[in-house]
Amino acid sequence: MATIEELKHQITTAQDLQSVVKTMKALAAVSIHQYEKAVQSLTEYNRTIEMGLQILLKQRPKVLLKKTSITNHRVGTVVFGSDWGMCGQFNERIANHTIKKLESRSLDAENQLILAIGSRVGDRIIAAGYRCEACFTLPSSIEGITSTVQEMVLILERWRQENQIEQISVVYNQITNSATYHPADLQIFPLNLEWLQSLQCEQWKSRSLPTFTMNENNLAAALFRQYFFVSLYRACAESLKSEHTSRLAAMQIAEKNIAERLTELNMQFNHQRQTTITEELLDIVSGFEALIVSPKE
Repeated sequence: MATIEELKHQITTAQDLQSVVKTMKALAAVSIHQYEKAVQSLTEYNRTIEMGLQILLKQRPKVLLKKTSITNHRVGTVVFGSDWGMCGQFNERIANHTIKKLESRSLDAENQLILAIGSRVGDRIIAAGYRCEACFTLPSSIEGITSTVQEMVLILERWRQENQIEQISVVYNQITNSATYHPADLQIFPLNLEWLQSLQCEQWKSRSLPTFTMNENNLAAALFRQYFFVSLYRACAESLKSEHTSRLAAMQIAEKNIAERLTELNMQFNHQRQTTITEELLDIVSGFEALIVSPKE
């Protein structure tokens, strides 16, 4: 059985850990709110881009509805994870999903270029036998997302030119409701043909369809660049929101376990202290009785 001093040390350690957990919970909750607002604003902006594509599809469908022939079967994958731990199964789930996706393609490793955002998910993918061409550190705030995405765009553009990448997809954790998330896939290059066809068939909400005067190819290129950038930005924001949601859930479980452990330690401490006090009292009583008996003898 642990001594009183050992129990005191364990209680102090548990209380310090409880303080850390509470701080991390508060930071995660604040971060979730910030990234949630960013995702909401990006949803509206993304809808504006989709409307531009829809106008072009209804008036000049041949510009976008082009079937591209695949010749070298080289694909690129951008996977969003995290750099920090204590976020539950966040990295494990996205890494397992990405590995299954890579295996399903039946392509050689040299034909699959991987860009990992977050060292922890990158390490898991490398451990599975794949090579990450590059690994970025996740931004610590909303302000840092833009510069990170800009660096990613430069790398992906180099892949397209130097490595002749014919398809680029993004894998990230996406929030399904306020407390859960799941891995999501999004093809950002070339534009998904089925998605474009469904967008073309979608009914325009107003009576008159807007028109445009600029060159149709230039307009298509401008819309694609915006879609490409916003898709990466949104995936990054969604992933960060999911990470902090997972961390908040993990911290809530940890806080509950620590509280239960503290209750147990305090009970042991009180019991041990009471036992020690009782033993000391018994020693005093025994010594007193011994002093009383000694003179009579």
